[in-house]
Amino acid sequence: MRISELHVGDALPERAHTPSNVSLFLYNAAVWNPHRIHYDETYARTAEHHPGLVIDGPLQGDWLAQCAANWLADHGSLERFQYSNRQAAYLGETLTSGGKIVAIDPVERLVTLELWVTNAAGEVTSPGVATVRLTG
Repeated sequence: MRISELHVGDALPERAHTPSNVSLFLYNAAVWNPHRIHYDETYARTAEHHPGLVIDGPLQGDWLAQCAANWLADHGSLERFQYSNRQAAYLGETLTSGGKIVAIDPVERLVTLELWVTNAAGEVTSPGVATVRLTG
């Protein structure tokens, strides 16, 4: 990857994510998150009035970081990353992570990426931004 070959507006590869009950359970176990809305559907519906199991916000953040890291591969390092969760997503939905280049600093070898997770309606559930430094 050469910084001279990158352009503002270039898209990062998209990836579809369709979590299962098992993947939600395992993710929450790994991050020590006991909130029942991610694994107990009866609780999620009756106690917290969600239409189903909630896909974790931090899991969506992980997908955003993976989007940047997968695009970058071994051509540099992730310098800064931030995201926020804006809309709930539920088990059974397929979410898509992606992004695009929004700024390039060839002197510092920095590339700023706008990142997002969208639902099937194209609504952004989790926006983010990353800055990567290219090597070589």
